[in-house]
Amino acid sequence: MKWIILSCLAVFISCMNNQKINNKNDLSQISPSKEAPNSFKIKVSTSKGVFFLTCHKDWAPLGANRLYHLVNIGFFNDVRFFRYVPNFVVQFGISGDPQTNLLWKDAKISDDPVKNSNLKGTLSFATAGPHTRTTQLFINLVDNQRLDSMGFSPLCTVSEGMEIISKLYSEYGEAPSYQQMQIESEGNKFLNNNFPKLDYIIKAEIIE
Repeated sequence: MKWIILSCLAVFISCMNNQKINNKNDLSQISPSKEAPNSFKIKVSTSKGVFFLTCHKDWAPLGANRLYHLVNIGFFNDVRFFRYVPNFVVQFGISGDPQTNLLWKDAKISDDPVKNSNLKGTLSFATAGPHTRTTQLFINLVDNQRLDSMGFSPLCTVSEGMEIISKLYSEYGEAPSYQQMQIESEGNKFLNNNFPKLDYIIKAEIIE
């Protein structure tokens, strides 16, 4: 009887885990179930330590809604910081799961007007041109006001832990970013094989 109970419990846990994975890749997950609050705080636990983001919906409403949703569904968990350009930016937001990347590849949102400057410690969505924001973001490592006129709209600031971001592995520079298509199609398997020292997000979560 004990073995049967344990077996049933194991099956239940396995089903729940599979449901969680499937939900992450479900097309319905692209549309947020609720809008972001006027302000919210994100705790980002990384392989180098913890930093916090304070986000403001009025800075970039569409971007804030997308970020809030991505964090809530666990999109950034186990995601690598694949681009680190000293005195410029550190970038992340390609899932380690190829199926997830395929799902989100064309889930573009329109641009927000730039209301705040890309100063050191601000977070903005990366783009491939107008109205192409999906899941990739970058943190400004220095004041990058020149990005303002290019349409990059900040939505958060690093409120605690900028020193953690400065410790992220940077020796690969932009090399991984030149292979984004392979990262998207092969996920963390490709990065672990070719850029094994990259730091990564263990977990991102809304705390306020």
